[in-house]
Formats: sequence, C-alpha cells, structure tokens
Amino acid sequence: MTTFAFFEILSLTSFTWVMHEETEGAIRAGYTYLFIAIIGGLVLFMGLALLQHEAGTLAYAQLPEALRSAGASGSGSRLLAAGIPKAHPVAPAPASALLSGVLTKVGIYGILMTTVEVYLENAVFGWIVLVLGTITMFLGALLALFSVNLKRTLACSSMSQIGFILTGIGMTVLLTAQSVGEAGTEAVTGGFASLGHHAAMAMSGTMLHMVNHSMLKLCLFCAAGVVVMNIEALDLNEIRGFGRNKVLLKIAFFLGLVGISGVPLFNGYASKTLLHEAITSGIHEAGEGAAITLAGAHYLHVIEWVFLISGGCTFAYMLKLFICVFVEKNKNTGRQERYDRAGSYMNVGSTIVVFGTSLLFIALGQKPVFGAIAAFMTGHEHVLEEFRPLSWECISGGLISLGIGLALYLLFIRRVLMTRNGEYIDRWPQWLDLEELVYRPLLTRWLPGIFGPVLAVFGENKILTRVCRGLMMVLSNTVPTIGEDKPLKKAAFLVFYGFAATLKILSMGVDGLIVLSRNTILRERVVSGKAQSRMTILHKKREELHEGYGSLTSNFSFAMMLACIGMLMILGVIVFYIIVG
Repeated sequence: MTTFAFFEILSLTSFTWVMHEETEGAIRAGYTYLFIAIIGGLVLFMGLALLQHEAGTLAYAQLPEALRSAGASGSGSRLLAAGIPKAHPVAPAPASALLSGVLTKVGIYGILMTTVEVYLENAVFGWIVLVLGTITMFLGALLALFSVNLKRTLACSSMSQIGFILTGIGMTVLLTAQSVGEAGTEAVTGGFASLGHHAAMAMSGTMLHMVNHSMLKLCLFCAAGVVVMNIEALDLNEIRGFGRNKVLLKIAFFLGLVGISGVPLFNGYASKTLLHEAITSGIHEAGEGAAITLAGAHYLHVIEWVFLISGGCTFAYMLKLFICVFVEKNKNTGRQERYDRAGSYMNVGSTIVVFGTSLLFIALGQKPVFGAIAAFMTGHEHVLEEFRPLSWECISGGLISLGIGLALYLLFIRRVLMTRNGEYIDRWPQWLDLEELVYRPLLTRWLPGIFGPVLAVFGENKILTRVCRGLMMVLSNTVPTIGEDKPLKKAAFLVFYGFAATLKILSMGVDGLIVLSRNTILRERVVSGKAQSRMTILHKKREELHEGYGSLTSNFSFAMMLACIGMLMILGVIVFYIIVG
C-alpha cells in the first residue's frame, strides 16, 4: 500500500512535466496522461483490495505464505489483482528523459516486486505478462516505425522497450514455474534467491535492459532537446540535415542508435541477447504436464519471431532518425545553409549530459561490467559465467534482428514511408487510429444514436427528455440556453451545471492564488534572444488556447477537482464494499 500511495503521488507530480509548455498539444497530452494515471491507479487499488481480501496482508514478505495458505480457491482473484503498466505521453525534452528513463522504471519496479514476491511460480500469470509484453513490444516498435516526429518516435520506442522488459519478467516466471514442476516441489520461497539458473539469466537480462534503457533514453531525449532548443522543430522534414557537421551530437546519437538496436559490443546487445536466450530456453525445456507445454513451445516460437522483428523495427526507426538528422541534406537549401553555419549548439553542461553519457554505452556493453551489474542486482554472483555474448549462437539472433531492420529501412521506410522527392510522410493506417475509431464516433455518432431514440419516445415535455438533452450538452461541452419561462428545463440543467458552477468558482480562486504568486514571489525572470522570442510565441499560444475554452473547463484547477471527486467517489464505493462484505 505504501508503494501504491507514493507511486500515485509520483504520477500526479509528474503531470506538471507534461504540461510545462502549456501549448495546445501539451495540454491535451497532459490531460491524457492524468486520465490514464487515475484509471490505472483505480485498477491497481482494486487489485490491492482483492489481494488484501485473498491473503489478509499486503506486506511483500508475508504474501507468498499467506497466498499458499489461502489455497487454490482464490486463484482467480489472485490473478485479477495483478497491476498494469502505465504509459507516458510527449513532454519537454528534460521531462521526456525523466518520464522514459526514470518514471517508467518505477512502474516496472512495482511489477517486479509483485512478480518475485507473489507470482514467481504462477505460470498463468507468467503467460499473461509475456503476452502483454509481446504486444506492447511490437506495437510500440510499429508506431515508432511510422512516426515522422523525432520525440514521438523516441516515446513510442520507450513503449516498445518496456515491452521487452515485460517479456523478460514473463519468461522469468515461466522458467521458474517450469523448474518447480520438474523438481516436484510445491512452491518457491520468493525473492531473487529462489531463481533457478535459466530464470536468473532471464531476470539478469530484464534488470540489465532496465538500466540500459534508462541510460539510452536519458541521452537520446536530451539529444532531441538540443535539436528543439536550436531550431524549435521536431518534424523530420524540418530537422533533416541539422546535425551534419555537429560531431559530438552525431557521435552521441550514433552510440544511442547502436546501443538500443542491440549491436554487438554495445550495452543493449547484452540485455537483449539474454532476453532472447530466455525465450529459447523456454522452448527447449517444454514438456507435457509442465508450465511450458509442447503447445506452449509453439507459442514461444511465435513470440521469439515477434521479439526478433521488434528488434529489427528498433534498428530501422533509429536508422531513419540518424540518417535524416545527421546524414541527409535538407530539401530547403537555405535552411540547410543556416544549419551548417550554426556555431555553438551545446553548452558545457549539455555536452557532458549528452556526449559524456553516451560513452558509457560502450563500457556497459563489456561482459566484466554488465556481469558485475547483473550479479549485484540479482544476488547471483556467477549467473553469467557461462554466458558467451560473442558466440555464434548469441550473435546469430542479433544479426537476424539487424538484418530485418536494414531490410525494413531500405524496402519499407525509403520506398513506402517517403515520397519520390524524399519527403517523410505519415502513412499510419486510418483503420488503426484509435481517435478515429473510438473518440470521434463516440461523440458524433454513438452517443446521439443512444439518446436520440429516447428523445423521440418520451416527447418534448418530459423531464427525462430534458435530462437526456442535458447529458448530451454536457458531453459535447456546449452551454445550453435556458429560457425564463421553462421551469422544467431550469430544474433539469440545475443538476448538471449547479455543481459545475460551484467548482468553477472554487477553481477560479485557486487560479487567482497561482497568478498572484507568479506576479510576486514566483515572478518569471526575463530572458533574451531566441529564448525570449520562443517564450513570446508560447504565451500567445496560451492566450489563444484559453480564449477557445468553454466557460466550464477554462482552467486546470477545475479539471483537478473533478478528477479528485471522481476518484474519491469510486474509492468510497470500493471501501464500502470491502467493509460491508
């Protein structure tokens, strides 16, 4: 419960990273981030409530024995109690680096602790995590492959790499359950010390990939920040050719490219190879009546190829970014000349963060280094003694992924995702666009389709008709016109807008305090040059955006109050059910 409470605090405070620039895109992404965090938190709380009911405790050290004492009758509730990973949207470059490099690992930490202490021998849970991880891994890579925005590509890449990590967690559980079944023991005691050899190698790959991904994305997002702060653009067609003569930035990005793509002798290769070895170990150890059956081995063969293809997509989209920014010339010759003439593009601090950090990718790819890290993080000192990263068996998997990636770049990106004149285009299939599939039809067709027949049946003078119309107007963010001679209409809309108006008054007071503090003790400092012009543009965008907002949703405090009240209401129902039940 302590883990849950502080993770929710972290989710809420990190919301300000996303909203920092207050542009239209940042505000939309911020609200999406907040809604996902609230929904994920409620689902996680529901899981904790079920786990508390099943085991009688939420202490990690007591959960394994408590669940074994509860018997097999609660296995369904036990699986429902599993948490879900959270996503993060686009944010300013430093915030993106923290979101991708740090915040996502906090969520993975919770999944790891729950897995190792509670579900380590549960094969069903292992398959669930493995399948979800495989889907996340492939879908994130596919989104990044189609993206024509530098930071969006890196953000989708983070989604994919989290999938790689979840795949490793799933294989750790399956290999542990397999060894427990073969040994004929009832259960493992929990903790890293309980891991068998193959499971320990899978966990080593998982932990190493967590470290590698954090380091890689901290560097790559900061490199993207260098591009943004110099030319204030992220579209590949605009930033093309920016880094042609910027040696330090080019080296840093190249090391990030080979690291995250799994090129041998660099950090990502070791962790991805260990994860691949975990999948192949599961295939080889499959047997009848075990956690990994012969049928399960066929599924693992499919997952292995999804793993290799996702790794190939990683190489393809990273190669796309590198060639675009650091090799190709911009189609606008005047713009390319400005890029080439640009002098200083990174100060000393930025050079240390971007270029200095990238040199660690070479060190982290050497066996003495990553072997020591794996031993420290898993507690198995000799877990990687037999691991030969440069053997043909290990290198072959990496070469397959790199070959797939090179083919995807040459045959798909260059021929399908680019026009004949070399412009990058977004060809993401519309039938896979969730906004077009769900959000717009919900507001424009489905809701009117649901409420329309009700309006037709109950006529114009019924209270239910007024309520339905009020719901439609609230959902479409339209303020109704209330006539003086229609008391029923006033009564119906009072339910929806009286509460909202009260919150509006309170939220305006909160915003007033914020404005007062910004004009006094937290006064914004004056900047000059390019930064000044950039801030002026941002302030103009904020004003235009605020002018276009509806009267009920014109500030952040209002949304936060609604979110808080909704969360408290749902939590109250859950707590009431637990107490009464």
